[in-house]
Amino acid sequence: MKFNDLDARLRVFETAHDHCALPGLYLVARLDGRGFTRLTKEVHPFEAPFDVRMRDYMAETTRHLLECGFRIVYGYTQSDEISLLLHPSEDSFGRKLRKYTSVLAGEASAKFSLLLGDIGVFDCRISQLPRRDNVVDYFRWRQEDAARNSLNAHCYWLLRKQGSSVAEATVQVKGQRTATKHDLLFAHGINYNELPAWQKRGLGLYWEEYPKAGLNPHTQEPVETMRRRLALNLELPLGDAYADFIRTLLPAD
Repeated sequence: MKFNDLDARLRVFETAHDHCALPGLYLVARLDGRGFTRLTKEVHPFEAPFDVRMRDYMAETTRHLLECGFRIVYGYTQSDEISLLLHPSEDSFGRKLRKYTSVLAGEASAKFSLLLGDIGVFDCRISQLPRRDNVVDYFRWRQEDAARNSLNAHCYWLLRKQGSSVAEATVQVKGQRTATKHDLLFAHGINYNELPAWQKRGLGLYWEEYPKAGLNPHTQEPVETMRRRLALNLELPLGDAYADFIRTLLPAD
């Protein structure tokens, strides 16, 4: 059998479910660390519940993803997850979803592993969002998830460090009202509202323009040009202010 015939006959099995995103849709890729609880609490015992080194590894991994060749408007990370907002006109690989998920998961896994000095693996999924308000709601959802998980983590690890077992600490935290959790922490000298914002809200990376002074090579006169760089925000706004912030990052319709 000729190669071309064999290739044509078998290629269909590889591409039969090669789904592409419709033009104009907002795509958000969410990456999650695989087995990161064990990786960061047992294999590499980072400080619990939050460690600046882990924060920085996730921030640098997110930065790498924004610079890896796709048009990415915004990167948000909290805990062991990363969310990336692709520009609606991003059309690499004909907008094939499997290409985005495989490349982004591979890039994130490689970068994080190099930073950690050990193997750290991410999976990736894509949300296809038709409207700007869907995008705003998505990132508010992830930030609210960060806040809930942060409060639970501080309570859980407080109890663990006081001698509670995994099961005991889990039971004591599960189902408690938010106010009760705040009171638990406050009774042990922790004012949750005064903890670093990045622990409660996550952190964001986005492109910003800035002026750069230079010289005209022909006239030697001083000139100012606009350049682009990635900004890291460790104190993201909250609630409606965060929604307004996300809207400023979205391209005009």
